[in-house]
Amino acid sequence: MNAQTTVPLLRQNDGREIPQIGLGIYGPDDSGTADAVAAAIEIGYRSIDTAALYQNEVGVGDGIRRSQIDRAELYVTTKLADDSHGYDSALRAFDTSLDKLGLDYVDLYLIHWPLPGVDKYVDTWRAFEKLQRDGRAKSIGVSNFQPAHLQRLFDETDIRPVLNQIELHPGLPNVAVREFNTANGILTEAWSPLGRGRVFGNAALEGVAQKHGKSVAQVVIRWQVEQGNVVIPKSITPERLAENIDVYDFSLDDEDRAAIATLENGQRTGDDPDTYNG
Repeated sequence: MNAQTTVPLLRQNDGREIPQIGLGIYGPDDSGTADAVAAAIEIGYRSIDTAALYQNEVGVGDGIRRSQIDRAELYVTTKLADDSHGYDSALRAFDTSLDKLGLDYVDLYLIHWPLPGVDKYVDTWRAFEKLQRDGRAKSIGVSNFQPAHLQRLFDETDIRPVLNQIELHPGLPNVAVREFNTANGILTEAWSPLGRGRVFGNAALEGVAQKHGKSVAQVVIRWQVEQGNVVIPKSITPERLAENIDVYDFSLDDEDRAAIATLENGQRTGDDPDTYNG
């Protein structure tokens, strides 16, 4: 399958576009990172998501170079580490990430967490605005921001985030944040889209998957894309990589969506953005 031709591009509020499905790379750098990135690009992925926190930016860059694809065809995201909030610190951290990736620019730079107790995300965002104006970060956004955090950026800075990457899966559909994003022209990107594996072994999801001749992962990713979310499932195996992106040849019906809705329990797999401070 040539997945490159099947994944739609979603338009951001700055006029640029992002592939709806990308590869999430999470975990310390090792030889598997470069292998996974190169394999994903070969399969047809054009969006790669990493972060300074994940300690794998070097491997991501190696995988990109190994693929020998034209840089302009890729959409590369990385994120600011929690210990680098503040205007000058954020600029230095960006330089470090860019050096590790071995790239001249990133397509999207995100504040990884708002850290409300630290209370530096507004100054940090002003540094992000400079990076975008300088053309080194083509687009800028946030991750794990709640509506109150976003509203403060709207009120105190000049540029709105193009995207808010949040924990979002059937157990935590995060409807209020997603609706706030949409109302304000911000794309929602789902991290932990499969609930860190919690979706597997669920009878309701297995029934939907069997009905469509798909895997449980494909059903949940399809559920994500039908909501208009950007999705970054994580995998390092070529078979799973190909499966995760092959979700555009079927649709869910009301019965399917009702079955998936039964999984909502409000339980996070990660930290609470309102209380997490690094």
